[in-house]
Amino acid sequence: MGLEKEVPPQPTLLEDLLAKAGGCAVIDGGFATQLETHGASINDPLWSALCLIKDPDLIKKVHLEYLEAGADIIVTSSYQATLPGFLSRGLSVEEAESLLKKSVRLAVEARDEFWDTVKGSPGDEYNRGLVAASIGSYGAYLADGSEYSGWYGEDVTLEKLKDFHRRRLQVLVEAGPDLLAFETIPNKLEAQACVELLEEEEIGIPSWICFSSVDGQNAPSGESFKDCLDVINKSSRVPAVGINCAPPQFVENLISKFQEWTQKLIVVYPNSGEVWDGRAKRWLPSACFGDDKFELCAKRWHKLGASLIGGCCRTTPATVTGISKALKERSS
Repeated sequence: MGLEKEVPPQPTLLEDLLAKAGGCAVIDGGFATQLETHGASINDPLWSALCLIKDPDLIKKVHLEYLEAGADIIVTSSYQATLPGFLSRGLSVEEAESLLKKSVRLAVEARDEFWDTVKGSPGDEYNRGLVAASIGSYGAYLADGSEYSGWYGEDVTLEKLKDFHRRRLQVLVEAGPDLLAFETIPNKLEAQACVELLEEEEIGIPSWICFSSVDGQNAPSGESFKDCLDVINKSSRVPAVGINCAPPQFVENLISKFQEWTQKLIVVYPNSGEVWDGRAKRWLPSACFGDDKFELCAKRWHKLGASLIGGCCRTTPATVTGISKALKERSS
């Protein structure tokens, strides 16, 4: 009786997408920015998640705009959608959980509808997109700017952070996204909470964990990214790590540093370079990158080692079109 051949593991959806995209996939851009472009008023603690209640059709429209622009991965509108946040608005637990699931369903519907219209079209211009369920940091829920300071207070423990994220994570996973995106994590403690939670819940959906940065060197808490990544490197459930909603001028240096400190895929989707005042709830005038500069930088970021590239706050479908164009030119 001969030895059974070992069956090689099947590539994950993310690995398959990266192969089809020539080694670098495009993430969408600023969601709230685009909602506001269409007239949505979201100056609210729920931020873009407010549209899950008031205008879900607009959320779907924005997803479609980013897919049309060339995004390979669209991120759900759940960044600031939390159960405590919805409950504080008078919604029931059932209604709150239904809205979380709706954030995934709207993105999946947009992806499927778009793919039905473009698959098999000449030129093979698009890939079948993936849906990443956004899980914003504890600071995003607080809506006090602490996702950019990393200071949650002495009473916020590892267990408290896991308890905060747990049910939202469970509900989003039940909704069936392709990926999980932990975003604007500001400190080592919350990164550890995310990693331990994925293990405790035995989550099989691939995740990325992205940090913010205010100095281009460290996490907002002042902790070194090396220390933060050491926590994540131990997890097989997190194939990618990176930076989001930090100024784009920080990205080049941080990719180089991350390359030294991790073997995981590197994700970068910076904001436009404008600065958000979390207390005043407004963008401060500052130097920012135009779409043409994002296009140039995308090539450089990929060359340095980034495998997933997109935009965050104040970037638009035009930004994503430029990134997609640049990366397709590079891979052709």
